[in-house]
Amino acid sequence: MTAESTVPSPGAQPRDIGSSPVSVLPRHRGAGGFPFPLRRPPARPASPVPLLAADGIAALVGALAFSGTRHRPLLLVLLVAATVLLRPQRHRSVAGVLDELPVVCGRIAVGWLGLAALVAAYRPGHVLGARTLLLGALLQCAAALAGRALVHHRRHTALLRRPRPALLVGPAATAQRVASALLRHPRCGVRPVGIVAERPDGNGGLPVLTTLEEVQRALIQNSVRDVLTVHPSVRLERGPLLQAMAESGCTVREVDADCPSYASRERIAGFSCRRLEMGSRRPGSFGKRALDVAVSATLLLLVSPVLLVCAVVLRITGGRGVVFRQERIGRDGRPFTLLKFRTHRPVDVHESATRWSVADERRMPRFCRFLRRTSLDELLQLWNVLWGDMSMVGPRPERPYFVAQFSQTYPGYAARHRMWTGITGLAQIHGLRGDTSIEDRARFDNSYIDDWSLWQDVCILLRTAAALVRPTGS
Repeated sequence: MTAESTVPSPGAQPRDIGSSPVSVLPRHRGAGGFPFPLRRPPARPASPVPLLAADGIAALVGALAFSGTRHRPLLLVLLVAATVLLRPQRHRSVAGVLDELPVVCGRIAVGWLGLAALVAAYRPGHVLGARTLLLGALLQCAAALAGRALVHHRRHTALLRRPRPALLVGPAATAQRVASALLRHPRCGVRPVGIVAERPDGNGGLPVLTTLEEVQRALIQNSVRDVLTVHPSVRLERGPLLQAMAESGCTVREVDADCPSYASRERIAGFSCRRLEMGSRRPGSFGKRALDVAVSATLLLLVSPVLLVCAVVLRITGGRGVVFRQERIGRDGRPFTLLKFRTHRPVDVHESATRWSVADERRMPRFCRFLRRTSLDELLQLWNVLWGDMSMVGPRPERPYFVAQFSQTYPGYAARHRMWTGITGLAQIHGLRGDTSIEDRARFDNSYIDDWSLWQDVCILLRTAAALVRPTGS
């Protein structure tokens, strides 16, 4: 159903990185075929020590309000501890100290109120008065903001002097537009040095790199550590290439060049952006995989009699070929074979690959219609979860033919492949299954990925179990 695209050997000349049309999805072969300088140490993030020092000094200044207090050393220790624990995490998009003012002042106020509560509880005779609390909080806020302003100023000055070189990946015209915006706003600290695209756009601007040798040379000569993708389809079409760049020590980010289609606190030159985790291990992947193995193995043990009965009835009523196998697209655009009970026999391979739904097919036997209405035909996908092709919770996998169409039509559809596909998901529990809006599905799927947590997976599984008492079919 899909054509294979192979990665050229290291000796081939030249190596073109332009992918085939999106309908041709390359088989995943890992990043090893790309001759990039692998295993460079990742770029070191900004050290938290200067901000910690600024907050610590501010706590010392705030402690001046303790004049005349016998337990001043103990209170000072508690104040510094509260300051460190409540220290706001500065996001990359924060432009200066004014952006942090509400958070800094709010957390300092919480720290002082907590300190006053502890003193009142354990030293009733030494209650901190309102004047002491107000004076101490004001002194600490002023010192903290002054110290942080100095740290931010030094960092902005360093970025203006030495901006981070970056490569842009995506359609040449869109990438040139984003590059022009970055160059017009040097305070973002990113200096584009080249564009990775299938072909030049002919409008000048930054050099367009179309072969692997050119990309490798740009990475080394410019010490590139930042990669920006400028189109949602890049995540799917250039998955192995982006992974190779990530393995070479680059930080990969997705920039929304056209409209803010997803919520993000991070901005680059006014564009919404988010970091893409391209490594084989991603935040939370161990916990998610552990949950998948535990749930799928338990369910397979519990429903094995049901699976056996369904298989026997299908064999008797429909003949041979009880299990239906179909190629679907999983995480990072990797094809895998999805398992289901066969409820419909396509006319040929083309119909199997390109027909959207057969849920209302009247020639379907009664038992097969029952399996689809109750979603029992999906139970075999527990094996896909146990083998690691899928997850219990995630975007639903689709066939290559439709992935190609939807990736071109719906912004953000390709980005949903950065997570394991799943048996159920946030879109499914909101009624988006079967013949429903693909745009809505992509939005819910990306929202699930952006806000992922292990507890969210548990909640979706519980809501899915509750929904099974009122089946609607698929």
